[in-house]
Amino acid sequence: MEDLSALQDSIDAIAAQVTKQGSAVRQLKKDGASSEEIADAVSLLKKLKVEAEELRKKQDELDPSKKFNRKTFDELILRKMFVVPSFEIHGGVKGLFDLGPPACALKAAMIDQWRKHFVLTESMLEMECTCLTPAVVLQTSGHVERFTDLMVKDPETGECFRADKLLEDAIDVLIESSPDMPKEEQEDHLRIQRQADAFTPEEIDDLLKNKYNCKAPSGQPYSNAFPFNLMFKTSIGPEGTAVGYLRPETAQGLFVNFRRLLDANSGKMPFAAAQIGLGFRNEIAPRAGLLRVREFCMGEIEHFVNPDDKSHPSFPSVAAKELILFGSDDQLGSGKTKTVSIGEAVKSGLVNNETLGYFMARTQLFMEKIGMDPARMRFRQHLKTEMAHYACDCWDLEIESSYGWVECVGHADRACYDLEVHSKKTN
Repeated sequence: MEDLSALQDSIDAIAAQVTKQGSAVRQLKKDGASSEEIADAVSLLKKLKVEAEELRKKQDELDPSKKFNRKTFDELILRKMFVVPSFEIHGGVKGLFDLGPPACALKAAMIDQWRKHFVLTESMLEMECTCLTPAVVLQTSGHVERFTDLMVKDPETGECFRADKLLEDAIDVLIESSPDMPKEEQEDHLRIQRQADAFTPEEIDDLLKNKYNCKAPSGQPYSNAFPFNLMFKTSIGPEGTAVGYLRPETAQGLFVNFRRLLDANSGKMPFAAAQIGLGFRNEIAPRAGLLRVREFCMGEIEHFVNPDDKSHPSFPSVAAKELILFGSDDQLGSGKTKTVSIGEAVKSGLVNNETLGYFMARTQLFMEKIGMDPARMRFRQHLKTEMAHYACDCWDLEIESSYGWVECVGHADRACYDLEVHSKKTN
């Protein structure tokens, strides 16, 4: 046990270094640092990640409880028809799944509990907004501009590929097939690989076609790179002139209805609006089972509060609730979490305000109610380099799964950014 404890300390310490270095890389890119500075920082980050992975493998060997047979698990949920690939008899489509009878019953029970725990208990105003969203709404929110990756096509088949991943793979193949390559030349290639997601379309075209002579599966050169938006685009109406998207999130419908919601609440603040329904994201490479899919159900709560008074009348009822918190300072320092009451976290300033803290505690209670293991949950605070400029504080409830720590619920004090951008656009 002592060996495992010491190993966990080492894993926590290296994880903190990885987080700190990752934050440094993001800041360098944001500040427009030179490619050499970014390359050196990324090189160090990759080295730290390799060390972290080696320690985790060692932990898996020493601790049988960390081992997980994913193949057996996947076969079980398929055989018991919890989840099955959509349109399986026609070959299926990546990132789309159908829920079988057991999963439908489980989902219905979870949604029922969600409504009772949040909507009914908190007297929230529930809405059901359309999945089809006009382009102007998502242009205003910023989704049209920022949901993009660079893509290339096989000109013969039309098959699409993510350009930065093709470049990274081409460099891996080149280095592996050239064991006698001089160290300096190898470093030049690795420097390009580390910046694969930062190149402009013109730069990545030059690298794929001229420097690395990449060919599509048909044998033809790839098309020129172009931005690919991760939202599903469509047209509204028979004329085809009104552009729309399947919503990538469930929040915008609540924001654009704020004025009517306020009237429905007799003009009283604060109040909360809620919605549960489908979101759609046209993932380039769906993976990790159900974690990255193209259609999924999500619950949304938007609590509207006076920006000058973020206290919550029910906060005393949850103040003693202990949560596992992974603050930004700990992520960059010790790499260890802290178990602390939400009351103390708000009092010390670790969590920005009572309203944010209240909903973090209520989310923890909901997760425990539906059967989640509290020991495998934590709240991770966003680093400064992760947060949007308008956000006051952000905490993600993460769950430890066989894929590592995975974000499950986001809690963010977004100030009044969303209401402001929609108000300016429509007034």
